[in-house]
Amino acid sequence: MRAADTHMDFDLDLAKEKSEKNPVYYVQYAHARICSIIKQPELKKKQKKPITRLIYYHRSEYELIKELVRYPDLLSDISQTYEVHRLPFYTIKLAELFHNFYAQCRVIDNGDVNHSRVALVKATRIVLRNSLKMMGVSAPTKM
Repeated sequence: MRAADTHMDFDLDLAKEKSEKNPVYYVQYAHARICSIIKQPELKKKQKKPITRLIYYHRSEYELIKELVRYPDLLSDISQTYEVHRLPFYTIKLAELFHNFYAQCRVIDNGDVNHSRVALVKATRIVLRNSLKMMGVSAPTKM
């Protein structure tokens, strides 16, 4: 992690690139992907039923949950230490964990696992959207 007083080289070509090499694009793409998952008609039909319990089986689900749980404490720490550089690093890591989860787990499926995964996806969207907003970056719903 960089401290606020650390020298930084800004790569303008990388900032313009629309690939996972560009951290802003990578995080925005995670948010857009989540929005497209949530808009799926299959999910809208199945989400009428209330979630009674959360079930997680896969390691990538656990890792994503673990990172989401850190968010409130991170914001509290940032507000006390003024180490605002920690928020973009956290957001990039969260996007990485989401992309990993998405590659390994089916979100649109049957059963209680589906409901749990949809809840996890929605929680991730909220944190990504709020983090991007705090950094003054747009959170696109499609890309």
